[in-house]
Amino acid sequence: MKKMKAVVAGLALALLAVSSIGLASCGGKDKASGKTKAGTAKEAGWKANADDPITFDWYINFSWFARHWGDSKVSKYITEKTGVNVNFIVPAGNEAERLNTMIAGDALPDLITLGWYEAQVPMLIDSDLVYALDELADKYDPYFYTVADSNKLGWYRQADGHVYGYPNASYTANDYEKYAGKLTSNETFLVRKDMYEALGSPDMTTPEGFLAALRAAKAKFPTVNGQPLIPFGTNEFTDTGNDMIQNVLSHFLAISPEQDGKFVSKDLGFTENPEYVRWLKALRQANSEGLIPTDVYVDKRSQIEEKAAQGRYFALLYQNWDMQAAQMALYANDPNSIYIAVPGPKNSKGDDPVLAGSGIAGWTITLISKNCKDPARAMQFLTYLISEEGQMDTNFGIEGETYTYVNGIPTLTPEVKALDLSDKNAQETDIGVQYTYWMLMDTAWQAQWGVEYSPALEQPQLWTRPYVHSYAAYDGLTLPVGSDEDLIFQEIQRQWGKVLPALMRASSESEFDKILAEYNQFKKDKGIDKVQAAQTKMMQENKKKLGL
Repeated sequence: MKKMKAVVAGLALALLAVSSIGLASCGGKDKASGKTKAGTAKEAGWKANADDPITFDWYINFSWFARHWGDSKVSKYITEKTGVNVNFIVPAGNEAERLNTMIAGDALPDLITLGWYEAQVPMLIDSDLVYALDELADKYDPYFYTVADSNKLGWYRQADGHVYGYPNASYTANDYEKYAGKLTSNETFLVRKDMYEALGSPDMTTPEGFLAALRAAKAKFPTVNGQPLIPFGTNEFTDTGNDMIQNVLSHFLAISPEQDGKFVSKDLGFTENPEYVRWLKALRQANSEGLIPTDVYVDKRSQIEEKAAQGRYFALLYQNWDMQAAQMALYANDPNSIYIAVPGPKNSKGDDPVLAGSGIAGWTITLISKNCKDPARAMQFLTYLISEEGQMDTNFGIEGETYTYVNGIPTLTPEVKALDLSDKNAQETDIGVQYTYWMLMDTAWQAQWGVEYSPALEQPQLWTRPYVHSYAAYDGLTLPVGSDEDLIFQEIQRQWGKVLPALMRASSESEFDKILAEYNQFKKDKGIDKVQAAQTKMMQENKKKLGL
Protein backbone atom coordinates (compact mmCIF):
# COMPACT_ATOMS: atom_id res chain seq x y z
CA MET A 1 0.00 0.00 0.00
CA LYS A 2 0.99 3.59 -0.39
CA LYS A 3 3.34 5.32 1.98
CA MET A 4 5.78 8.20 1.78
CA LYS A 5 9.49 7.54 2.02
CA ALA A 6 11.63 9.88 4.07
CA VAL A 7 14.32 11.58 2.00
CA VAL A 8 17.47 12.80 3.69
CA ALA A 9 18.85 16.23 3.04
CA GLY A 10 22.16 14.82 1.82
CA LEU A 11 20.43 13.09 -1.05
CA ALA A 12 18.76 16.32 -2.11
CA LEU A 13 22.18 18.00 -2.21
CA ALA A 14 23.59 15.13 -4.23
CA LEU A 15 20.75 15.48 -6.70
CA LEU A 16 21.46 19.17 -7.10
CA ALA A 17 25.00 18.25 -8.01
CA VAL A 18 23.83 15.63 -10.45
CA SER A 19 21.33 17.93 -12.12
CA SER A 20 23.83 20.78 -12.44
CA ILE A 21 26.92 18.94 -13.69
CA GLY A 22 26.03 15.40 -14.64
CA LEU A 23 23.15 15.90 -17.00
CA ALA A 24 25.06 17.86 -19.56
CA SER A 25 26.55 14.54 -20.65
CA CYS A 26 23.76 12.03 -19.95
CA GLY A 27 20.72 14.02 -20.98
CA GLY A 28 21.93 16.81 -23.13
CA LYS A 29 22.56 14.74 -26.25
CA ASP A 30 20.46 12.38 -28.32
CA LYS A 31 21.49 8.85 -27.44
CA ALA A 32 19.34 7.10 -30.01
CA SER A 33 21.29 4.66 -32.13
CA GLY A 34 22.01 6.08 -35.54
CA LYS A 35 20.39 3.05 -37.12
CA THR A 36 17.21 3.20 -35.04
CA LYS A 37 14.31 3.84 -37.38
CA ALA A 38 11.48 6.10 -36.23
CA GLY A 39 7.88 4.95 -36.25
CA THR A 40 4.92 6.83 -37.64
CA ALA A 41 1.42 7.63 -36.48
CA LYS A 42 0.19 4.59 -38.40
CA GLU A 43 3.05 2.14 -37.88
CA ALA A 44 4.63 1.29 -34.53
CA GLY A 45 8.35 1.97 -34.39
CA TRP A 46 9.29 -1.35 -32.78
CA LYS A 47 8.33 -3.22 -35.94
CA ALA A 48 10.90 -1.35 -37.99
CA ASN A 49 13.70 -2.24 -35.56
CA ALA A 50 12.83 -5.81 -34.58
CA ASP A 51 15.89 -7.22 -36.39
CA ASP A 52 18.26 -5.09 -34.32
CA PRO A 53 18.95 -6.84 -30.96
CA ILE A 54 19.24 -4.68 -27.86
CA THR A 55 19.23 -5.35 -24.11
CA PHE A 56 17.75 -2.90 -21.65
CA ASP A 57 18.50 -2.81 -17.93
CA TRP A 58 15.15 -2.39 -16.19
CA TYR A 59 15.02 -1.47 -12.51
CA ILE A 60 11.99 -2.79 -10.58
CA ASN A 61 11.66 -1.02 -7.22
CA PHE A 62 10.18 -4.04 -5.41
CA SER A 63 12.54 -6.36 -3.55
CA TRP A 64 10.03 -9.24 -3.73
CA PHE A 65 10.02 -9.37 -7.54
CA ALA A 66 11.78 -12.60 -8.44
CA ARG A 67 11.21 -13.13 -12.17
CA HIS A 68 13.83 -13.15 -14.91
CA TRP A 69 13.59 -12.35 -18.58
CA GLY A 70 14.62 -15.10 -20.97
CA ASP A 71 13.55 -18.06 -18.83
CA SER A 72 9.88 -18.17 -19.83
CA LYS A 73 8.26 -18.87 -23.18
CA VAL A 74 6.57 -15.48 -23.23
CA SER A 75 9.73 -13.44 -22.60
CA LYS A 76 11.60 -15.40 -25.29
CA TYR A 77 8.70 -14.84 -27.68
CA ILE A 78 8.63 -11.09 -27.03
CA THR A 79 12.39 -10.82 -27.52
CA GLU A 80 12.16 -12.72 -30.80
CA LYS A 81 9.29 -10.46 -31.92
CA THR A 82 10.71 -7.08 -30.89
CA GLY A 83 14.46 -7.64 -30.73
CA VAL A 84 14.42 -6.40 -27.13
CA ASN A 85 15.99 -8.39 -24.32
CA VAL A 86 15.58 -7.31 -20.69
CA ASN A 87 17.86 -7.53 -17.68
CA PHE A 88 15.79 -6.92 -14.56
CA ILE A 89 17.50 -5.20 -11.65
CA VAL A 90 15.82 -5.64 -8.24
CA PRO A 91 16.95 -4.25 -4.87
CA ALA A 92 18.15 -6.90 -2.44
CA GLY A 93 16.96 -4.99 0.60
CA ASN A 94 15.50 -1.55 1.25
CA GLU A 95 14.06 -0.25 -2.01
CA ALA A 96 14.32 3.44 -1.15
CA GLU A 97 17.99 3.17 -0.20
CA ARG A 98 18.90 1.39 -3.43
CA LEU A 99 17.01 3.84 -5.61
CA ASN A 100 18.30 6.88 -3.75
CA THR A 101 21.86 5.62 -4.16
CA MET A 102 21.40 5.19 -7.91
CA ILE A 103 19.87 8.64 -8.21
CA ALA A 104 22.62 10.35 -6.21
CA GLY A 105 25.33 8.47 -8.12
CA ASP A 106 23.82 9.14 -11.56
CA ALA A 107 23.68 5.37 -12.01
CA LEU A 108 20.10 4.90 -13.16
CA PRO A 109 19.51 2.06 -15.63
CA ASP A 110 17.59 2.34 -18.90
CA LEU A 111 14.05 1.91 -17.54
CA ILE A 112 12.63 2.37 -14.06
CA THR A 113 9.40 1.05 -12.58
CA LEU A 114 8.29 2.22 -9.14
CA GLY A 115 5.12 3.08 -7.26
CA TRP A 116 3.62 6.35 -8.48
CA TYR A 117 3.35 7.40 -4.86
CA GLU A 118 7.08 7.18 -4.14
CA ALA A 119 8.83 10.44 -3.29
CA GLN A 120 11.50 9.66 -5.87
CA VAL A 121 9.07 10.16 -8.76
CA PRO A 122 8.94 13.98 -8.55
CA MET A 123 12.62 13.93 -7.64
CA LEU A 124 13.51 12.13 -10.89
CA ILE A 125 11.42 14.53 -12.93
CA ASP A 126 12.49 17.76 -11.22
CA SER A 127 16.16 16.77 -11.41
CA ASP A 128 15.89 16.15 -15.18
CA LEU A 129 16.93 12.52 -14.82
CA VAL A 130 14.18 11.05 -17.01
CA TYR A 131 12.89 11.73 -20.49
CA ALA A 132 9.53 13.26 -21.30
CA LEU A 133 7.67 10.43 -23.01
CA ASP A 134 5.73 12.79 -25.24
CA GLU A 135 8.96 14.31 -26.59
CA LEU A 136 10.36 10.86 -27.33
CA ALA A 137 7.08 9.83 -28.92
CA ASP A 138 6.96 12.95 -31.10
CA LYS A 139 10.43 12.21 -32.41
CA TYR A 140 10.62 8.44 -32.56
CA ASP A 141 7.20 6.84 -32.15
CA PRO A 142 4.05 8.88 -32.80
CA TYR A 143 2.17 5.57 -32.73
CA PHE A 144 2.36 5.91 -28.93
CA TYR A 145 -0.56 8.34 -29.09
CA THR A 146 -2.65 5.74 -30.90
CA VAL A 147 -2.34 3.20 -28.08
CA ALA A 148 -1.89 5.43 -24.99
CA ASP A 149 -4.98 6.46 -23.03
CA SER A 150 -5.45 10.22 -23.26
CA ASN A 151 -7.02 10.32 -19.79
CA LYS A 152 -3.95 8.67 -18.29
CA LEU A 153 -1.67 11.04 -20.14
CA GLY A 154 -3.74 13.95 -18.87
CA TRP A 155 -3.51 12.69 -15.31
CA TYR A 156 0.27 12.36 -15.43
CA ARG A 157 0.93 15.58 -17.36
CA GLN A 158 3.19 17.83 -15.31
CA ALA A 159 3.09 21.59 -14.90
CA ASP A 160 5.59 21.93 -17.76
CA GLY A 161 3.12 20.22 -20.09
CA HIS A 162 5.09 16.98 -20.40
CA VAL A 163 4.41 13.36 -19.39
CA TYR A 164 7.31 11.42 -17.87
CA GLY A 165 5.80 8.08 -16.87
CA TYR A 166 3.06 5.69 -17.90
CA PRO A 167 1.05 3.66 -15.35
CA ASN A 168 0.02 0.05 -14.98
CA ALA A 169 -3.24 -1.17 -13.39
CA SER A 170 -4.80 2.24 -14.05
CA TYR A 171 -8.58 2.63 -14.22
CA THR A 172 -10.22 5.66 -15.79
CA ALA A 173 -13.78 6.81 -15.21
CA ASN A 174 -14.60 5.20 -18.56
CA ASP A 175 -13.27 1.88 -17.28
CA TYR A 176 -15.49 2.02 -14.21
CA GLU A 177 -18.48 2.63 -16.44
CA LYS A 178 -17.50 0.14 -19.13
CA TYR A 179 -16.60 -2.71 -16.79
CA ALA A 180 -19.12 -2.06 -14.01
CA GLY A 181 -19.71 -5.22 -12.01
CA LYS A 182 -16.50 -6.83 -13.24
CA LEU A 183 -13.97 -4.89 -11.20
CA THR A 184 -12.61 -6.13 -7.88
CA SER A 185 -10.84 -4.72 -4.84
CA ASN A 186 -7.89 -6.13 -2.97
CA GLU A 187 -9.39 -5.05 0.36
CA THR A 188 -11.02 -7.81 2.39
CA PHE A 189 -11.96 -8.98 5.84
CA LEU A 190 -11.07 -12.67 5.78
CA VAL A 191 -11.94 -15.58 8.05
CA ARG A 192 -10.85 -19.20 7.99
CA LYS A 193 -13.79 -20.94 6.34
CA ASP A 194 -14.02 -24.10 8.43
CA MET A 195 -13.65 -22.30 11.76
CA TYR A 196 -16.10 -19.56 10.82
CA GLU A 197 -18.75 -22.04 9.75
CA ALA A 198 -18.16 -24.19 12.85
CA LEU A 199 -18.95 -21.11 14.94
CA GLY A 200 -22.24 -20.63 13.09
CA SER A 201 -21.04 -17.92 10.69
CA PRO A 202 -21.26 -15.13 13.30
CA ASP A 203 -22.00 -11.51 12.45
CA MET A 204 -18.71 -9.63 12.87
CA THR A 205 -19.86 -6.24 11.58
CA THR A 206 -20.23 -4.67 15.04
CA PRO A 207 -17.52 -4.34 17.71
CA GLU A 208 -19.57 -6.60 19.97
CA GLY A 209 -20.00 -9.28 17.33
CA PHE A 210 -16.37 -8.99 16.25
CA LEU A 211 -15.08 -9.50 19.80
CA ALA A 212 -17.52 -12.31 20.52
CA ALA A 213 -16.41 -14.21 17.40
CA LEU A 214 -12.72 -13.84 18.27
CA ARG A 215 -13.37 -15.10 21.79
CA ALA A 216 -15.37 -18.05 20.48
CA ALA A 217 -12.68 -18.94 17.96
CA LYS A 218 -9.97 -18.91 20.60
CA ALA A 219 -12.06 -21.05 22.94
CA LYS A 220 -13.05 -23.63 20.31
CA PHE A 221 -9.76 -23.72 18.40
CA PRO A 222 -6.99 -22.85 20.86
CA THR A 223 -4.31 -24.40 18.69
CA VAL A 224 -3.68 -25.16 15.02
CA ASN A 225 -1.41 -28.15 14.47
CA GLY A 226 0.10 -27.62 17.89
CA GLN A 227 0.62 -23.87 17.44
CA PRO A 228 -1.47 -21.18 19.19
CA LEU A 229 -4.36 -19.78 17.17
CA ILE A 230 -4.05 -16.09 16.25
CA PRO A 231 -7.64 -14.84 16.56
CA PHE A 232 -7.03 -11.60 14.62
CA GLY A 233 -4.22 -10.51 12.34
CA THR A 234 -3.43 -7.89 9.74
CA ASN A 235 -0.47 -6.81 7.66
CA GLU A 236 2.80 -5.62 9.12
CA PHE A 237 3.22 -2.60 11.32
CA THR A 238 5.85 -0.12 10.13
CA ASP A 239 7.37 3.07 11.44
CA THR A 240 4.46 4.94 9.85
CA GLY A 241 1.60 2.76 11.08
CA ASN A 242 -0.42 -0.01 9.44
CA ASP A 243 -1.98 0.35 6.00
CA MET A 244 -4.85 -2.01 6.69
CA ILE A 245 -5.90 -0.33 9.92
CA GLN A 246 -5.47 3.16 8.50
CA ASN A 247 -6.79 2.74 4.98
CA VAL A 248 -8.82 -0.44 4.62
CA LEU A 249 -10.59 -0.20 7.97
CA SER A 250 -11.77 3.30 7.02
CA HIS A 251 -13.11 1.92 3.73
CA PHE A 252 -15.06 -0.78 5.54
CA LEU A 253 -16.48 1.95 7.76
CA ALA A 254 -17.41 4.02 4.67
CA ILE A 255 -15.43 7.00 5.95
CA SER A 256 -14.78 9.49 3.17
CA PRO A 257 -11.30 11.05 2.92
CA GLU A 258 -13.13 14.31 2.32
CA GLN A 259 -14.70 15.99 5.33
CA ASP A 260 -16.46 19.36 4.94
CA GLY A 261 -14.66 19.90 1.64
CA LYS A 262 -11.24 19.24 3.15
CA PHE A 263 -8.97 16.26 2.59
CA VAL A 264 -8.23 14.09 5.63
CA SER A 265 -5.22 11.83 5.18
CA LYS A 266 -5.81 8.19 6.04
CA ASP A 267 -2.05 7.85 6.50
CA LEU A 268 -2.36 9.89 9.68
CA GLY A 269 -5.39 8.05 11.01
CA PHE A 270 -9.00 9.24 11.22
CA THR A 271 -8.43 9.90 14.89
CA GLU A 272 -11.11 12.54 15.21
CA ASN A 273 -13.79 10.41 13.56
CA PRO A 274 -16.04 8.69 16.17
CA GLU A 275 -16.70 5.67 13.92
CA TYR A 276 -12.99 5.04 13.47
CA VAL A 277 -12.22 5.57 17.15
CA ARG A 278 -15.05 3.16 18.05
CA TRP A 279 -13.29 0.39 16.14
CA LEU A 280 -9.84 1.28 17.41
CA LYS A 281 -11.27 0.79 20.88
CA ALA A 282 -12.60 -2.62 19.80
CA LEU A 283 -9.06 -3.54 18.73
CA ARG A 284 -7.74 -2.31 22.07
CA GLN A 285 -10.25 -4.54 23.85
CA ALA A 286 -9.26 -7.49 21.68
CA ASN A 287 -5.62 -6.93 22.52
CA SER A 288 -6.34 -6.69 26.23
CA GLU A 289 -8.03 -10.11 26.10
CA GLY A 290 -5.12 -11.76 24.31
CA LEU A 291 -6.98 -11.94 21.00
CA ILE A 292 -4.23 -10.00 19.22
CA PRO A 293 -0.92 -11.58 20.25
CA THR A 294 2.44 -9.79 20.15
CA ASP A 295 3.32 -11.55 16.86
CA VAL A 296 0.84 -9.32 15.04
CA TYR A 297 2.82 -6.19 15.93
CA VAL A 298 6.26 -7.51 14.96
CA ASP A 299 5.79 -9.97 12.09
CA LYS A 300 6.95 -9.00 8.62
CA ARG A 301 5.15 -9.97 5.43
CA SER A 302 7.04 -13.24 5.00
CA GLN A 303 6.13 -14.34 8.52
CA ILE A 304 2.50 -13.33 8.05
CA GLU A 305 2.31 -15.32 4.82
CA GLU A 306 3.90 -18.34 6.51
CA LYS A 307 1.37 -18.27 9.34
CA ALA A 308 -1.49 -17.75 6.91
CA ALA A 309 -0.32 -20.80 4.94
CA GLN A 310 -0.44 -22.76 8.20
CA GLY A 311 -4.02 -21.54 8.77
CA ARG A 312 -3.11 -20.06 12.14
CA TYR A 313 -5.25 -16.92 11.81
CA PHE A 314 -8.97 -17.00 12.45
CA ALA A 315 -9.67 -13.52 11.05
CA LEU A 316 -7.55 -11.19 8.95
CA LEU A 317 -7.94 -7.63 7.73
CA TYR A 318 -5.74 -8.11 4.71
CA GLN A 319 -5.17 -7.62 1.00
CA ASN A 320 -6.60 -10.83 -0.44
CA TRP A 321 -4.39 -11.03 -3.52
CA ASP A 322 -1.31 -11.24 -1.31
CA MET A 323 -2.80 -14.45 0.10
CA GLN A 324 -2.36 -16.40 -3.14
CA ALA A 325 0.44 -18.70 -2.03
CA ALA A 326 -1.15 -19.30 1.37
CA GLN A 327 -4.58 -19.99 -0.12
CA MET A 328 -3.18 -22.47 -2.64
CA ALA A 329 -1.31 -24.32 0.10
CA LEU A 330 -4.38 -24.47 2.34
CA TYR A 331 -6.66 -25.55 -0.49
CA ALA A 332 -4.31 -28.37 -1.50
CA ASN A 333 -4.41 -29.70 2.05
CA ASP A 334 -8.11 -29.09 2.78
CA PRO A 335 -10.41 -26.93 0.61
CA ASN A 336 -12.48 -26.02 3.67
CA SER A 337 -9.48 -24.50 5.43
CA ILE A 338 -9.03 -21.57 3.02
CA TYR A 339 -9.85 -17.98 3.92
CA ILE A 340 -13.08 -16.45 2.66
CA ALA A 341 -14.25 -12.85 2.63
CA VAL A 342 -17.20 -11.97 4.87
CA PRO A 343 -18.82 -8.68 5.90
CA GLY A 344 -16.30 -7.02 8.17
CA PRO A 345 -16.44 -3.95 10.41
CA LYS A 346 -19.25 -1.53 9.63
CA ASN A 347 -20.10 1.90 10.92
CA SER A 348 -22.86 2.36 13.50
CA LYS A 349 -25.42 2.91 10.71
CA GLY A 350 -24.53 -0.41 9.09
CA ASP A 351 -23.52 1.14 5.76
CA ASP A 352 -21.94 -1.07 3.13
CA PRO A 353 -18.18 -0.80 2.72
CA VAL A 354 -16.72 1.52 0.09
CA LEU A 355 -13.72 -0.48 -1.05
CA ALA A 356 -10.98 0.95 -3.21
CA GLY A 357 -10.58 -0.26 -6.74
CA SER A 358 -7.58 0.91 -8.68
CA GLY A 359 -7.57 4.60 -9.47
CA ILE A 360 -6.40 6.40 -12.57
CA ALA A 361 -2.95 6.71 -11.01
CA GLY A 362 -2.72 2.92 -11.06
CA TRP A 363 -0.08 1.09 -9.08
CA THR A 364 3.30 1.77 -10.67
CA ILE A 365 4.67 4.04 -13.36
CA THR A 366 7.49 3.30 -15.78
CA LEU A 367 9.99 5.96 -16.79
CA ILE A 368 12.90 6.12 -19.25
CA SER A 369 16.17 7.28 -17.73
CA LYS A 370 18.40 9.83 -19.43
CA ASN A 371 21.14 7.25 -19.00
CA CYS A 372 19.20 5.02 -21.40
CA LYS A 373 21.45 3.53 -24.07
CA ASP A 374 18.79 4.01 -26.75
CA PRO A 375 15.77 6.07 -25.66
CA ALA A 376 14.17 5.69 -29.10
CA ARG A 377 14.06 1.88 -28.80
CA ALA A 378 12.99 2.13 -25.16
CA MET A 379 10.10 4.38 -26.14
CA GLN A 380 9.09 2.00 -28.92
CA PHE A 381 9.24 -0.97 -26.55
CA LEU A 382 7.03 0.87 -24.06
CA THR A 383 4.58 1.61 -26.88
CA TYR A 384 4.51 -2.08 -27.80
CA LEU A 385 3.88 -3.16 -24.20
CA ILE A 386 0.90 -0.82 -23.67
CA SER A 387 -0.63 -1.65 -27.06
CA GLU A 388 -3.32 -4.30 -27.43
CA GLU A 389 -0.75 -6.57 -29.07
CA GLY A 390 1.58 -6.16 -26.10
CA GLN A 391 -1.25 -6.76 -23.65
CA MET A 392 -2.28 -9.93 -25.49
CA ASP A 393 1.31 -11.16 -25.41
CA THR A 394 1.96 -10.42 -21.74
CA ASN A 395 -1.44 -11.64 -20.55
CA PHE A 396 -2.20 -14.60 -22.83
CA GLY A 397 1.14 -15.39 -24.44
CA ILE A 398 1.52 -17.21 -27.74
CA GLU A 399 -1.54 -17.98 -29.81
CA GLY A 400 -1.86 -21.69 -30.49
CA GLU A 401 0.72 -22.55 -27.84
CA THR A 402 -0.40 -20.95 -24.59
CA TYR A 403 -3.88 -19.82 -25.66
CA THR A 404 -6.53 -20.30 -28.32
CA TYR A 405 -9.76 -18.51 -29.16
CA VAL A 406 -12.93 -20.12 -27.81
CA ASN A 407 -16.11 -18.48 -29.10
CA GLY A 408 -14.07 -15.42 -29.94
CA ILE A 409 -12.53 -15.15 -26.47
CA PRO A 410 -8.79 -15.73 -25.90
CA THR A 411 -8.53 -18.66 -23.53
CA LEU A 412 -5.47 -20.29 -21.97
CA THR A 413 -4.91 -23.85 -23.13
CA PRO A 414 -6.02 -26.51 -20.64
CA GLU A 415 -2.41 -27.35 -19.80
CA VAL A 416 -1.38 -23.74 -19.12
CA LYS A 417 -4.59 -23.03 -17.23
CA ALA A 418 -4.10 -26.09 -15.03
CA LEU A 419 -0.53 -25.07 -14.25
CA ASP A 420 -1.57 -21.50 -13.48
CA LEU A 421 -4.25 -22.70 -11.07
CA SER A 422 -2.15 -25.36 -9.38
CA ASP A 423 1.37 -23.89 -9.34
CA LYS A 424 1.47 -20.22 -10.22
CA ASN A 425 5.16 -19.96 -9.43
CA ALA A 426 6.01 -22.66 -11.99
CA GLN A 427 3.69 -21.08 -14.54
CA GLU A 428 5.33 -17.68 -14.20
CA THR A 429 8.83 -19.14 -14.37
CA ASP A 430 8.27 -21.50 -17.30
CA ILE A 431 5.37 -19.97 -19.27
CA GLY A 432 5.09 -16.30 -18.20
CA VAL A 433 1.43 -15.48 -18.93
CA GLN A 434 -1.16 -13.76 -16.74
CA TYR A 435 0.97 -10.66 -16.41
CA THR A 436 4.06 -12.30 -15.04
CA TYR A 437 5.60 -9.17 -16.55
CA TRP A 438 3.18 -6.71 -14.99
CA MET A 439 5.13 -3.50 -15.36
CA LEU A 440 2.74 -2.02 -17.92
CA MET A 441 -0.25 -4.32 -17.53
CA ASP A 442 -3.70 -2.92 -18.28
CA THR A 443 -5.92 -4.83 -15.88
CA ALA A 444 -8.98 -2.83 -16.89
CA TRP A 445 -8.49 -4.00 -20.48
CA GLN A 446 -8.24 -7.57 -19.21
CA ALA A 447 -11.67 -7.29 -17.55
CA GLN A 448 -13.42 -7.47 -20.92
CA TRP A 449 -12.40 -11.11 -21.26
CA GLY A 450 -13.44 -12.09 -17.76
CA VAL A 451 -11.12 -13.61 -15.20
CA GLU A 452 -11.13 -17.25 -14.21
CA TYR A 453 -9.83 -17.74 -10.69
CA SER A 454 -8.55 -20.81 -8.97
CA PRO A 455 -11.13 -22.24 -6.52
CA ALA A 456 -8.63 -21.31 -3.82
CA LEU A 457 -8.68 -17.63 -4.81
CA GLU A 458 -12.08 -16.93 -6.32
CA GLN A 459 -14.43 -16.15 -3.45
CA PRO A 460 -12.58 -13.18 -1.88
CA GLN A 461 -12.17 -11.53 -5.27
CA LEU A 462 -15.80 -11.93 -6.32
CA TRP A 463 -17.07 -10.88 -2.89
CA THR A 464 -15.66 -7.37 -3.35
CA ARG A 465 -17.36 -6.59 -6.68
CA PRO A 466 -20.52 -4.90 -5.36
CA TYR A 467 -18.49 -2.57 -3.16
CA VAL A 468 -15.77 -1.32 -5.52
CA HIS A 469 -15.41 2.44 -5.90
CA SER A 470 -12.85 4.79 -7.39
CA TYR A 471 -10.76 6.90 -5.02
CA ALA A 472 -9.00 8.59 -7.95
CA ALA A 473 -9.67 12.11 -6.67
CA TYR A 474 -7.47 11.31 -3.69
CA ASP A 475 -4.58 9.79 -5.63
CA GLY A 476 -1.32 11.60 -6.09
CA LEU A 477 -1.58 13.91 -3.12
CA THR A 478 2.13 13.50 -2.44
CA LEU A 479 3.49 16.73 -1.02
CA PRO A 480 6.54 18.29 -2.67
CA VAL A 481 9.67 16.68 -1.23
CA GLY A 482 11.38 18.90 1.30
CA SER A 483 8.50 21.38 1.51
CA ASP A 484 7.33 22.60 4.91
CA GLU A 485 4.12 20.62 4.46
CA ASP A 486 6.05 17.46 3.58
CA LEU A 487 8.28 17.74 6.62
CA ILE A 488 5.27 18.29 8.87
CA PHE A 489 3.45 15.35 7.30
CA GLN A 490 6.42 13.03 7.77
CA GLU A 491 6.88 14.03 11.40
CA ILE A 492 3.20 13.43 12.18
CA GLN A 493 3.24 10.15 10.24
CA ARG A 494 6.22 8.88 12.22
CA GLN A 495 4.44 9.83 15.42
CA TRP A 496 1.35 7.95 14.24
CA GLY A 497 3.55 4.92 13.67
CA LYS A 498 4.25 4.93 17.41
CA VAL A 499 0.77 5.95 18.51
CA LEU A 500 -1.26 3.32 16.64
CA PRO A 501 0.22 0.26 18.40
CA ALA A 502 0.21 2.20 21.67
CA LEU A 503 -3.55 2.79 21.29
CA MET A 504 -4.20 -0.87 20.54
CA ARG A 505 -2.06 -2.01 23.48
CA ALA A 506 -3.35 0.55 25.97
CA SER A 507 -4.09 -1.08 29.33
CA SER A 508 -7.42 0.69 29.75
CA GLU A 509 -9.89 2.82 27.83
CA SER A 510 -8.86 5.85 29.88
CA GLU A 511 -5.24 5.35 28.83
CA PHE A 512 -6.44 4.99 25.23
CA ASP A 513 -8.31 8.29 25.50
CA LYS A 514 -5.23 10.01 26.91
CA ILE A 515 -2.93 8.76 24.15
CA LEU A 516 -5.46 9.72 21.47
CA ALA A 517 -5.96 13.22 22.87
CA GLU A 518 -2.21 13.79 23.02
CA TYR A 519 -1.80 12.66 19.42
CA ASN A 520 -4.59 14.91 18.17
CA GLN A 521 -2.98 17.82 19.96
CA PHE A 522 0.41 16.85 18.52
CA LYS A 523 -1.03 17.00 15.00
CA LYS A 524 -2.49 20.42 15.66
CA ASP A 525 0.69 21.79 17.23
CA LYS A 526 2.87 20.55 14.37
CA GLY A 527 0.71 22.19 11.72
CA ILE A 528 -1.73 19.61 10.40
CA ASP A 529 -3.93 22.48 9.13
CA LYS A 530 -1.13 23.56 6.79
CA VAL A 531 -0.77 20.00 5.46
CA GLN A 532 -4.50 19.66 5.05
CA ALA A 533 -4.75 22.93 3.12
CA ALA A 534 -2.01 21.86 0.69
CA GLN A 535 -3.51 18.42 0.08
CA THR A 536 -7.01 19.85 -0.26
CA LYS A 537 -5.76 22.16 -3.00
CA MET A 538 -4.17 19.18 -4.77
CA MET A 539 -7.42 17.23 -4.37
CA GLN A 540 -9.37 20.03 -6.03
CA GLU A 541 -6.88 20.04 -8.92
CA ASN A 542 -7.41 16.28 -9.25
CA LYS A 543 -11.14 16.81 -9.47
CA LYS A 544 -10.66 19.28 -12.29
CA LYS A 545 -8.54 16.73 -14.18
CA LEU A 546 -11.22 14.10 -13.65
CA GLY A 547 -14.07 16.44 -14.55
CA LEU A 548 -15.67 16.07 -11.13
